[in-house]
Amino acid sequence: MNRRKFLLTPIAGALAMVSLSLTQPAPTAAQTKVVNVYSARHYGALEKVFAEFTRETGIQVRLSNASTQALLERLRAEGPQTPADVFFVIDVGTLQIAAEEGLLQPLQSEVLNAVIPPELRDPKGRWYALSLRYRTLMYNPAKVKPSELSTYEALADRKWRGRLCMRPATHIYTVSLVASMIANLGERRTEQVVRGWMANRPIFIDSDSRILDTIAAGKCDVGITNHYYLGNKLKSDPNFPVKLFWANQKDRGVQVNLSGAGVTANAPNRENAVKLLEWLATRGQDPGVAGLPGGNSEYPVNPSAQPPEVLSQFGSFKADLASLPQYGPLQTKAIKLLERVGYK
Repeated sequence: MNRRKFLLTPIAGALAMVSLSLTQPAPTAAQTKVVNVYSARHYGALEKVFAEFTRETGIQVRLSNASTQALLERLRAEGPQTPADVFFVIDVGTLQIAAEEGLLQPLQSEVLNAVIPPELRDPKGRWYALSLRYRTLMYNPAKVKPSELSTYEALADRKWRGRLCMRPATHIYTVSLVASMIANLGERRTEQVVRGWMANRPIFIDSDSRILDTIAAGKCDVGITNHYYLGNKLKSDPNFPVKLFWANQKDRGVQVNLSGAGVTANAPNRENAVKLLEWLATRGQDPGVAGLPGGNSEYPVNPSAQPPEVLSQFGSFKADLASLPQYGPLQTKAIKLLERVGYK
């Protein structure tokens, strides 16, 4: 199975400072076994993983949640005074931008380099992928035949008018997808495609999970979501009436993004931060830990780890890893393109 891709987008959102003490009381000033994590992941399973890390290492995790862009802006504003040790987000472009701005520090970790493939980590060790997510086509099998589906670009065909559900332009998932298309198709062709999507009058829904529910309810026939949202639905209801179709399998492959992390440039607890990243890349990939990636139906980065069982029904697929390095550099172009065509 092939894997790859990444990007970033400006998203409004207040930072939720929820400094979580995950298995023990808040530490006193004299205690040093702590690691402060800025996290854009909002899945409860992550807290279970951090609790297991604390149990095994004695290092307490303090967790602050917010959107990817809000966390990046906070790191920029705090500078050398940041309390953050680990920057953990859901978009590789964001990680690239943070690294290039000097907000993340390079690591020389034999553990991380041994288990994370080169294409899924920064060459200088400033960030590392920890789980993979693929953004692809979802459809109602009662209304759509798999033979009618093919690529993201084909959704611009008039036959899909009034039948699409899409994520708004304000979300990083949309920006990342458009950036990957620019990398593969060029800006002019990508703009034609996105204008075609708009001409088909899609329903805009700012939630992948609700997009799937809308497809299931018969209010739209096809949508684009990350794969794990359907995986999680199927774990709760094996008969959930939506199917996955891997996009662009006859050319570049399905679009890829990742959850990944880096150690901040001014980490107060650097050693603990490195231990957390190494643990997430090894023990955190263990299905028995039920967090990263198992608790959220994502694909593991560590080649020796087994994907969650629910993903076996999605079969094998080709993924577009080649455009990953372009997500950060193409972010601005993607955002301007979406604004230019009036994508909501």
